Amino acid sequence: MTQLITDTGFVADDWTHGYCEAGAANDCRALDLPSDTQPEDIKLSEGLEMIRIDFPTSADGRGFTIARALRLRGYAGRLRAKGHVLADQYAMARRAGFDEVEVNDDIAARQPAAQWQFRANWQDHDYQNRLRGTVG
Repeated sequence: MTQLITDTGFVADDWTHGYCEAGAANDCRALDLPSDTQPEDIKLSEGLEMIRIDFPTSADGRGFTIARALRLRGYAGRLRAKGHVLADQYAMARRAGFDEVEVNDDIAARQPAAQWQFRANWQDHDYQNRLRGTVG
């Protein structure tokens, strides 16, 4: 089983449409991407509602790069990080463009909702804003 995390903590997963792999037909509503995907190879179609990017280990940051590149290309749909993401990485995931994080129950048990919610004010912990003086 898995837990879905947003800025409000652990939430029920409301996505019921399944996922396609990269290179699937144009009628795909959600893509499931491995961490070694090249962002420029992802075909963004109008019907694409969600992209889920795998994090095989917490030390593999390629998913953050993919997320940022997709947002810079104009992708405005749901963006989900899946796998070995730690609560300490939640703020980075949100700044990279992720809307939510999906972790397995083992990670959720070791890092309960309070640890994720502590980082839910990810904009307050953005060093760039602190340097600019836009965050207290």
